[in-house]
This record gives sequence, structure tokens and C-alpha cells, in this order.
Amino acid sequence: MNLPNKITLTRIFMIPVFVLFFYLDVMDGWNYLVAAIVFVLAAATDALDGHIARSRHLVTNLGKFLDPIADKVLVSTALILLLTRGALFEVEFFAGWGLIVAGICVAVILARELIVSGFRMVAAERSLVIAADKLGKVKTTFQDAAIALILAGAAFLGTKAGEIILIVGIFCFYVCTILTVISGVNYLVKNRQVLTEPAQSGEAQA
Repeated sequence: MNLPNKITLTRIFMIPVFVLFFYLDVMDGWNYLVAAIVFVLAAATDALDGHIARSRHLVTNLGKFLDPIADKVLVSTALILLLTRGALFEVEFFAGWGLIVAGICVAVILARELIVSGFRMVAAERSLVIAADKLGKVKTTFQDAAIALILAGAAFLGTKAGEIILIVGIFCFYVCTILTVISGVNYLVKNRQVLTEPAQSGEAQA
């Protein structure tokens, strides 16, 4: 197993560590800060393993399989866990509707990932190459920042600083959701040839 794949596996193994600290309430709130650090480190390995694989020509089928799974499981786990702590989305500015909107946002983000994953499977079966979506990368940046900020704000819940951090994190979360919809539609439109039926050999000859 090469280095990029080992880094990807490390990201997968960090997920249960993240879950452990998230629910380790005996740390009196500091567990959220540790969870935020673990999440940031895990998210950072995404760029690292990809860079090493491309620069050293170490791209493998195992890596192509593990990398997107690691990313999606990490983010999905973080988003679902945050919803179990509804108070984080009900700070003063968002009180009364924060958790409801957050639930809708998570549903939209997860739905987009499922749709794109299915889209890529169809493209792979037809041997079509899909270019990376820059808008999707911007979405991912806001997404990771939102999760990290909400977790960091949770560590200081009850203080003015914690509330400000949470508000900024939730704002990034909403921006991420908007970008999720836009990038998802853009992704499908730009690669709509994936869903078109290939011409039959007889029709091609005609």
C-alpha cells in the first residue's frame, strides 16, 4: 500500500476518534474543541493524499475508491452528529428556526452527494471522464469551515465569543448549502452527456 492510500486510511481511522471526542461530555465542552481539531486535521489529509498521489504518480484504483468514501463519511458523520446537538443551531440570532433550517441543509447536502455519486458511477460505466468542478471545491471549503467553526463555538457555548463563532459558522453553513445546490446543478448540466443514451451501431452507420 502506497503513501497516499495510507494517508486516506488514516482519515478513515480518525472518524471514530472524532465521534468519541464529540460525545465526551466529561471534558466540559472542551471535547468540541478537540473534535474540531481532529476534523480539521482529517479534512486536511484530503488535499495532502491527492497532491502526493498526483505529484508522485501514485494514483491507484484503491485510492480512487477509498478517497471519496473517506471524504463523504467524514463530512456526513460530522453533519449528522451536529444535528444531535440542536442547541448549537439555536443561538440568539437563529433562535426558533435554526435547527429546522440546519436539518433541511444537511438533507440537501447529503442528497447532492448521493446524486453526484450515482452520476459518477454511470460515467465510469461509460468510460467518460468528468472534470473537477471548481465551484464544488469552494463549496467544500465553506463546508469544512462551517463544521470546524460550529464545533469551536460549541466549546465556548454560553459566552459572547462562542456565540459569535457559532453565528459565523452557521452563516458559512448556509452559504455552503447554497453553493451545494448551485454546484450540483452546474455539475449535472456541464456533464449532461453522461445521461444521454449512446447511439446504436446501426444508427451510427446510417
